[in-house]
Amino acid sequence: MATLLKYCGTITNVIHSRNATVLSPSRKRKMPLLTGPEREQMLPPLLNIHHWELCQHSSREAIRRSFLFKDFDVAFDFMKKIAEKSKVMNHHPEWFNVYNKVDILLTSHDAGGLSRRDIDLANFINDAAFEYQAK
Repeated sequence: MATLLKYCGTITNVIHSRNATVLSPSRKRKMPLLTGPEREQMLPPLLNIHHWELCQHSSREAIRRSFLFKDFDVAFDFMKKIAEKSKVMNHHPEWFNVYNKVDILLTSHDAGGLSRRDIDLANFINDAAFEYQAK
C-alpha cells in the first residue's frame, strides 16, 4: 500500500507542476460519496476482476489502474475516447502517459472521495480498454 500511496502522490506532483486547475465545488454539482451498500456492490468487480486498486490521493480515497497498449498510437486513441466521455460526464481522470502505457486515477474532488461517477467512468474505461486490446 505504501507504493500505491507514493504513486498517487506522484500524480499529484505532476498535476501541480503543470499548473492544472480544479474547478471549485461551487462550479460543479456536488456528488455524494459511495454509500456502504454501493461500495459492497460496485467496488469488488473493479478491484477483483478488472485490476483497479484502492489508494489515497490528496487525503481522499481513489482508484487507479495502469494499461499497456500495442504502441503510442493505440494508447493515444484510447485516451481520446476517454477524454470524449469525460467531457460528456463532466468528470475527468487524472492520468499519465508514456509511450504505450497509460496510468489512470479516479476520485471525485467535490465529494472528497469515491462517487458513483468514478465507478461509471471506471466501467467505461474498462470497456474501452477491452476495445483497444489493453493488457
